[in-house]
Amino acid sequence: MISIHSVTSDEYPDQTNNPINSHENQPDKPEEACGVFGIYAPGENVAKLTYFGLYALQHRGQESAGIATFEGTQVHLHKDMGLVSQVFNESILDQLPGSLAVGHTRYSTTGSSRKVNAQPAVLETRLGSLALAHNGNLVNTVQLRQELLEKKCNLITTTDSEMIAFAIAEAINAGADWLEGSIQAFHRCQGAFSLVIGTPNGVMGVRDTNGIRPLVIGTLAGNPVRYVLASETCGLDIIGAEYLRDVEPGELVWITESGLASYHWSQKPQRKLCIFEMIYFARPDSVMHNESLYSYRMRLGHQLAKESFVDADIVFGVPDSGIPAAIGFSQASGVAYAEGLIKNRYVGRTFIQPTQTMRESGIRMKLNPLKDVLAGKRVIIVDDSIVRGTTSRKLVKTLREAGAVEVHMRISSPPVTHPCFYGIDTDSQDQLIAATKSVAEIAKQLEVDSLAYLSWEGMLEATREDTNSFCSACFTGDYPVAIPEQVKRSKLSLEKVVV
Repeated sequence: MISIHSVTSDEYPDQTNNPINSHENQPDKPEEACGVFGIYAPGENVAKLTYFGLYALQHRGQESAGIATFEGTQVHLHKDMGLVSQVFNESILDQLPGSLAVGHTRYSTTGSSRKVNAQPAVLETRLGSLALAHNGNLVNTVQLRQELLEKKCNLITTTDSEMIAFAIAEAINAGADWLEGSIQAFHRCQGAFSLVIGTPNGVMGVRDTNGIRPLVIGTLAGNPVRYVLASETCGLDIIGAEYLRDVEPGELVWITESGLASYHWSQKPQRKLCIFEMIYFARPDSVMHNESLYSYRMRLGHQLAKESFVDADIVFGVPDSGIPAAIGFSQASGVAYAEGLIKNRYVGRTFIQPTQTMRESGIRMKLNPLKDVLAGKRVIIVDDSIVRGTTSRKLVKTLREAGAVEVHMRISSPPVTHPCFYGIDTDSQDQLIAATKSVAEIAKQLEVDSLAYLSWEGMLEATREDTNSFCSACFTGDYPVAIPEQVKRSKLSLEKVVV
């Protein structure tokens, strides 16, 4: 039985046609897909713990949020458009009782930004309800959707996440148990998927065979120990859970009253974590490879200074993601670190279109220059990436208007030349500035005095891990999971770029 507390109408229109979301007004960054969270903790307020877990993962998606709790065989579900703090309040959370929960915060990749596509996706099966939260993107959605439609599955959304849920339900309804049915479904899925799945019996955490998107396991102190799943360790920290380990590529962990059990559903896992998770997406206080990502991003800045030093008066980062690399650049180069830009941290998504004058003034709704810091200075501005170049050009103009006499831009990653098919919302290849222009041409378009990117080798070496264990397809075009031609043609429009 499913108890649904959210309204059924789409309160927000499809944002793809909203003028505020045109290419000119979108952030000049790749956008992440989602954050997922799961918890098995009988006796605890699992809805409230999930709320705070999602709150910590808000950076991974700001379009919709949802929580499903299991109270025996009954599922309680609430999901809606908006930020986590907008979708939930104390009263709503009080209506989500249970011993386990699954949560999700979403940025749309497959499937537009509409309430019907909000997660968790909840379905009924022979063994009871399942609630699925997904981070990533399948590349065989066309084939899988056709197979499910031929089996008369009643698909009600346009997301690949729902297709995974239906594939599991189909196997279970054919006689499989929760584990067997889930594993059968995963073998039908190609691409990137980190999943948290709630059932009446327990919670599953799953990663695809390459582990492209992250998923970690934490523990809550008590007797017995309770377990938590989250996209990043910051989702554990906020509720006082201790990081235990990552869910491994090709692994399924099954958390029940008996504790945690592990199943390796893929026979040939090959780790290919998205390198952009480390450069930009994940929060700097999240831990990967036994250190905070803040430390890795500082090393990127060290390497950037070694590769592309330029004499200047001050160096600063684009808030917030460029700051650790800018500090690293300062430490390695001796150029003084300062704050040149102040970010308005209370600006969220707005559905109100700015006036023409505001649009022409650039990006000051989110970033404002410190004129007395910049006036008369030769400045180095460090950012983590450039995708389209639109925001970067406005930013350079803003710095010059604030009095900077030289503007040198340094990027703590290589040029983004290829689109992502694994859960990052990037344009088609011809919209990526580095796919169509040389570094010198980009520098001219941005109107900077100099521009330099970090080398591909430097980016990977700074991880201090096996450099073959990362997906860097957005820089090289070498995709670890084969992309079907029909999907490839939708985004890949140019020659392969060699790094």
